[in-house]
Amino acid sequence: MTAHLRIQGRAAALRTENLDTDQIMPKQFLRGIDKSGLKEGLLYDLRFDAQGRPRPDCVLNRADDAGVTVLVGGSNFGCGSSREHAVWGLQQFGIQAIVAPSFAEIFHANAMNNRLLLVALPPAQVAQLMDDADDPAANAVDIDVAAQTLASRSVRARFDLLPRHRRMFLEGLDSIGLSLTYRAQTEAFAQRHWAQQPWLRDVASRTRQRLDGGVARIAP
Repeated sequence: MTAHLRIQGRAAALRTENLDTDQIMPKQFLRGIDKSGLKEGLLYDLRFDAQGRPRPDCVLNRADDAGVTVLVGGSNFGCGSSREHAVWGLQQFGIQAIVAPSFAEIFHANAMNNRLLLVALPPAQVAQLMDDADDPAANAVDIDVAAQTLASRSVRARFDLLPRHRRMFLEGLDSIGLSLTYRAQTEAFAQRHWAQQPWLRDVASRTRQRLDGGVARIAP
């Protein structure tokens, strides 16, 4: 996976509090068994009317906001159900980072584990960032993941990341990849465990073999 040392691009302001995952990715786009087609479903009811026509007042439909990579949202972003499709749809649309005062817990875990960067800033700074995003001439945002800093025309801020999340972004790791970096330690622990308690090793398979053997002996 690609390392993300820096996220730079245009920002769009989505002035909605408590935006839930049912709005981010409506249920009718969850019928597939893979991740395909989720870009079209992203914020569908916000982007399109009942006839499927783009809403001209939606920030993600405006020509000035084409190619947005940073979304600035309201507090409790991503509340509601735990659907991971919401994260995948945002990423397919091109969103690499979301800035908001707070995020729902499960959405936060899903996003960071998929390396969609979530940046929590105080409400006053988020409001300034939204104002910057509304100006096509000044809606550029620069997020330095290594330094954990964000800069726009009016905002200079530092944000916090858990060490494991920071490492995942900087080294291009997902949750499985991060776990595999501890493979040597895991194998060493397993060897010590079996050496101290050898009777526990493969106990399930050995029990099954004995049972299968017993069945075979009494079979006609």
